[in-house]
Amino acid sequence: MSIIESSSQKRPRILVVGGGYVGLYVAMKLQKKVKSHGGIVTVVDPNPYMTYQPFLPEVAGGQIEPRHVVVSHRQHLKHAELVNGRVLSIDHAGKKAVIAPVNGDEFEMEYTDIVMSAGAVTRTFPITGLAETGIGLKTIEEAIALRNKVAERIESASNMTDPEARKRALTFVVVGGGFAGIETIAELEDMARHLVNLNDRVELSELRFVLVEAMGRIMPEVTAEQAEWVVEHLRSRGIEVLLNTSLADATDGYMQLINMADKSPADQFGADTLIWCAGVMANPMVRSTDFPIEQRGRIETRTDLRIKDANGDALDGAWAAGDISAVKDVTGGLPDGTCVPNAQHAVRQAKLLAKNLYAVRYGVGSVKEYKHKNLGAVAGFGRNKGVAKVVGIKLKGWPAWMAHRGYHGMAMPTFERKFRVLGDWMVAFFFTRDALQLNNLEAPRTAFEETAKPKK
Repeated sequence: MSIIESSSQKRPRILVVGGGYVGLYVAMKLQKKVKSHGGIVTVVDPNPYMTYQPFLPEVAGGQIEPRHVVVSHRQHLKHAELVNGRVLSIDHAGKKAVIAPVNGDEFEMEYTDIVMSAGAVTRTFPITGLAETGIGLKTIEEAIALRNKVAERIESASNMTDPEARKRALTFVVVGGGFAGIETIAELEDMARHLVNLNDRVELSELRFVLVEAMGRIMPEVTAEQAEWVVEHLRSRGIEVLLNTSLADATDGYMQLINMADKSPADQFGADTLIWCAGVMANPMVRSTDFPIEQRGRIETRTDLRIKDANGDALDGAWAAGDISAVKDVTGGLPDGTCVPNAQHAVRQAKLLAKNLYAVRYGVGSVKEYKHKNLGAVAGFGRNKGVAKVVGIKLKGWPAWMAHRGYHGMAMPTFERKFRVLGDWMVAFFFTRDALQLNNLEAPRTAFEETAKPKK
């Protein structure tokens, strides 16, 4: 292991672990201020961009262009130091972190303050065949792949003569009945209808969309009445909603479902597309730190967003926010009383963290506690369809769809990206969604290789 020595390393450093929603906002708020004091903000993330994840279902459904829901670190963090890599471990007692860049050798980096904002990763279970068959919807790359796969499966099925192969190609399974799973299956079903209407060799009745949810209801963020309406709405579109049902095996794309009540077989069928949206968990890299971790795998965090020590007091120079942190929600959150992992909390915590860190380190301003009453929840189910509960008001259909777009349009970071997304929506309104399949994205040199090979 080599230890990097640079002029920037000699200065007071705020190390931001993760460049997602929290990391991006903290760095944007602090980069100029810290620089004016002779310090530096360093952001470490394996990607050169932040992804606005609530828009991924619309990207997969062809409503928004993929690049428009990611925010470039280089473009918006011009006064910060950017490291394209991963933080492998943290020794806060010595205020050092071990970093593995995307290219190059591991190195140590010293810091004055650290901001833990590595977010969450997809939570999976040891189901046979899941790793080989399934795909998540947590990254922009997965959203692009899903858009292409759904389009490719429909196009390929239109030329298939084997009835079983055709049935598998036109069967799409989503596991998880939370917001992500519901929005994903609804957007993809909407896009699939559009694609089938353009292809006279496939009938709408051949499409099969299956939602698998282990609990007895979907979308716990909305009222039971609204959740029941969503189930009715999905079923009215021909989507099979299987509650109290779990995926037991997915070997070779053959789905085996079981009833959660008695573990008896529920259904068995083949599907070429399996999408896993059954929840998230805190980034497991937190276990390679000396910070206290609670039972859900998150860092124990005070309401002022400083990380706790073993006695519950604030650790000097240690901060956390977002999905990776367990922050007490004084207005009511998860059953354990902590903030739910969503964009509402992430953006507000990030802004407060930046203010509090600046106040503690440079003596400007005062430290405040995080308190935010949940404004509600919004979800889009494809064009003109949705459900929402905003400040106690229940909405469904077109009004909910507009509330969904209004909230997330405003929450999208940076004015530049807001206008790009708005432009996509306006184009889709006049010219419908863009569900065009792009071939060979994973092997872009295929055409060149075929022409460059010596002819026999």
